[in-house]
Amino acid sequence: MPLIRWEPFREMEILRRQMDQLFSDLTVAERGNSETSTSPITAWVPAVELSDNGSELLLRVEIPGVEAKDLDVQVTQDAVSIVGEHRYQKHSQSNAKVHSEFRYGKFTRVIPLPTKVQNQQVKADLKDGILILTLPKLEQEQNKVFKVNLGESQNATGSIEAVSNTQPNI
Repeated sequence: MPLIRWEPFREMEILRRQMDQLFSDLTVAERGNSETSTSPITAWVPAVELSDNGSELLLRVEIPGVEAKDLDVQVTQDAVSIVGEHRYQKHSQSNAKVHSEFRYGKFTRVIPLPTKVQNQQVKADLKDGILILTLPKLEQEQNKVFKVNLGESQNATGSIEAVSNTQPNI
């Protein structure tokens, strides 16, 4: 019986390649447009940035190449849903070969909000591939103040009690 040399690093490299292939297979989606090449592309969702300015939330969504007519934005008091499509634009040359790394197709993104908002008064602006939503908070959410009381108990542990108090901003 011949001896076979064990090479642990080779086996680790094989395992790494298999894991890379597994994750690659999970993120690949077929392009549903017959006008483009049939090579697989990576599915995507737009990146978002959410900031709290005190009286309102500011949501920025990065959607380059998507026009306003291809977007459906719905806002509830608790979440924002964005559905859209980045459409493939047919080139004028009929026999031209195209190598494209752009992502085309439909996308959906639901962003849960940390506080309730006035969904009837949302302002939207789409400029330079960035969708900006200004989401005013509900009045009761804006004025929410929590008072924390630290009391001493008999076994020397502190207890925390939160009390809701609504006071107008001054």
